[in-house]
Amino acid sequence: MNNTSVRTLRGHESIKITAEVFDGDPHNQRPSVFMLHGGGQNRHAWTNTARALSDHGNTVVTIDTRGHGDSEWDPTGNYETDDLTHDLLAIHTQMSRGRPVVAVGASMGGMTILNAHRHAPPDLWAGVVLVDVTPRMEIAGAQRVVAFMAAHPDGFASLQEASDVIAAYNPHRPRPTNLDGLLKVLRRRDDDRYVWRWDPAFITSKTDAMNQHTNGSTHRYEEIANQLLEGAACITAPTLLVRGAMSDLVSPDTVEEFLATVPHATAIDVSNTGHMVAGDDNDAFTTAVLDFLNQLDPIN
Repeated sequence: MNNTSVRTLRGHESIKITAEVFDGDPHNQRPSVFMLHGGGQNRHAWTNTARALSDHGNTVVTIDTRGHGDSEWDPTGNYETDDLTHDLLAIHTQMSRGRPVVAVGASMGGMTILNAHRHAPPDLWAGVVLVDVTPRMEIAGAQRVVAFMAAHPDGFASLQEASDVIAAYNPHRPRPTNLDGLLKVLRRRDDDRYVWRWDPAFITSKTDAMNQHTNGSTHRYEEIANQLLEGAACITAPTLLVRGAMSDLVSPDTVEEFLATVPHATAIDVSNTGHMVAGDDNDAFTTAVLDFLNQLDPIN
């Protein structure tokens, strides 16, 4: 049975960050693992995988990004990749015990990890796992994600209504029989409507950048891709890219560009999964991460 604890950490500019720690075996030399979720998700997206990794001896820290889950909302609405990156580096200082850790990041979390390599030495990391994210992603797929997140600002009248919307977005995924699990990503407002468990300012800041009709959006998109490629070129740790085989954000072309930038990296596809790989097939995803961790050198 995993021993877990919820911690309040300090991110950039003292933003309160909530993290959950799954204790591993304190007597082995397996690296700790930091897990960063995608936009609109929270630390609970990783729970099953975190338990499995902990059972194999790794201490795992699952993190609620600022403005998500139980972490503090930024009072000025600062949710740029640099803000998230400085949060991650602050958490590394507090939780790494001065040792390199493995960073696992899905989508937004993976972008944060790539960007961290632009701001800090690469030897902070014992390994890097990117989950359906590459420096240059398909803009149409990114627009679909942002449109989904922005579509219901006033929430839902019931969990069933929310479930219907999620099922329409992810038609390939079996619908849950118990809707209570949605309370991990939704909260009930005082007016009894269910709203997403993230700061609305997070998605508001993304809509213009992803709108192809906004002046300058293409330039900004290219600028971000080039920054993330710069970060990718700095990666020295063993690296795994896990792509959803049905993803509309990460294509074979963007994978090829990433592997040319990080030639020591390995890429795998997980069949019958889309952008949310861990949610679509958690067993296959967890196996891939465990296989990767088992190949890493011990941490002194």
